[in-house]
Amino acid sequence: MDVVDAYARLGSYRAAGELCGVDPKTVKRKVLAHEAGQLDDERAERAPVPKNTDGVRTVVLDLVREANGRGTAKRLLPAARTAGYTGSDRNFRRLVAGVKRQVRGEIGRHQRRPAVWVPGETLAIDWGLLPGGLKVFCAVLAWSRVRFVRVARDETAATTLAMLADCFDILGGVPAKVLADRMGCLKGGTVANVVIPTPDYVRFATHYRFAPDFCHPADPESKGIVENLVGYAKTDLVLPDSDDLAVLNDACRMWCAEVNARVHSETCAIPDVRLVEERALLRELPMLRPRIGRVEVRKVDKLSTIRVASARYSVPHRLVGAHVEAVTFDGRVRIYDLDGGLVADHVQLAPGEAAVLDEHYPTPRKAPSRGPRARTDVEREFLALGEPAEAFIRKGAAAGSTMLPKEIIEIVDEILPAHGPELVAKALDRAARFGRFKAADVRSILSIGTALPEPAVGGDNVVVALPTVEVRSFDAYAMENLA
Repeated sequence: MDVVDAYARLGSYRAAGELCGVDPKTVKRKVLAHEAGQLDDERAERAPVPKNTDGVRTVVLDLVREANGRGTAKRLLPAARTAGYTGSDRNFRRLVAGVKRQVRGEIGRHQRRPAVWVPGETLAIDWGLLPGGLKVFCAVLAWSRVRFVRVARDETAATTLAMLADCFDILGGVPAKVLADRMGCLKGGTVANVVIPTPDYVRFATHYRFAPDFCHPADPESKGIVENLVGYAKTDLVLPDSDDLAVLNDACRMWCAEVNARVHSETCAIPDVRLVEERALLRELPMLRPRIGRVEVRKVDKLSTIRVASARYSVPHRLVGAHVEAVTFDGRVRIYDLDGGLVADHVQLAPGEAAVLDEHYPTPRKAPSRGPRARTDVEREFLALGEPAEAFIRKGAAAGSTMLPKEIIEIVDEILPAHGPELVAKALDRAARFGRFKAADVRSILSIGTALPEPAVGGDNVVVALPTVEVRSFDAYAMENLA
């Protein structure tokens, strides 16, 4: 009747069609039907047209009910053909879609109750992927809606457990259950669709006294809850354009402080305020953090070191021959004794490198010594002259003096008895200083005696105050000014 009224006011099929948003031919057909009296409300209803799928509707309904609302038209079509269906595949797909909607409405397959959270019970965690390839860890305390978000470079078990430990510290307690997606780093296996946690995760959960729980695939009551709780953190978080984890995690802390301090859209309360109430129902934090990372048992060798990933790390010398535990995590190698005490902490090194701390050894480090060692009586008597004799041998050997052993014999047998150790030592010192490594050179130095000039070290520069003179410009020397 809107079309008819528009035509009556405008008098044009095209104008009425533009006003009502229909084709002008449709306007003409409606107007002519109205003039013929075919649009009256009192006209008899049109008789229903039979469909070619009516004969097999009951068969399809029974099959879909047996399958609990599942099944495809392609699998049900052979049974319908056997029952006498001769229509097209398209009509049959429409029939199956309508029957499935009917059956699902009967059994309530897509009707579920919303989650009801209990204070202090559930913490939902999940990993997300950032555009730059970094990973974002999200955790939400379900009842109070307190969010915890941090950024990492990997999704390993050690990183995940470290994130959980940081989250518990910020919450000030431990919930009764941690609901996680089916993470490969925490999943040791499955049996009957039940996830078996890894031994490391079980030890971690035992230390903090919570029950590990995992989602089921395609399950709205578990996986849908986790994705819904942490999805807001993964989609709304905006991080700066940086690759530095410290900068990114500072931005995450600021974002968490902001969203946890404002009113939540669903609970209509401030998460930080609700956390104060929920913290009274959380389990207390343990006194010590568990060891998170890769744990390896090593025996301390005679050098008071251990090897981890082809790198060498020192430990206190009292543990030589004992077994220790090396925990590698977050770029650090922490070494514990069997009693659980931390005995060494090193920066993780590349294969082939060594981290040696002097405080792990009872004596200070000695400088490498490659000094001369006497092997004959002549060498022993020569080296008894002290440091000048050692310098004479080292510098002579460095200069390539191959006759040095014979020269030493001549010095010991002929020169030393004639002049005495003191004068010979001074002559050797002077000979080594000027690169003279023959016995004749030593003899000539001794023959000069006290007349030897002693070169002195250069002193300070002599600064003399010069008198100042009058300075004249070049114009004073011009020809016209000389007259």
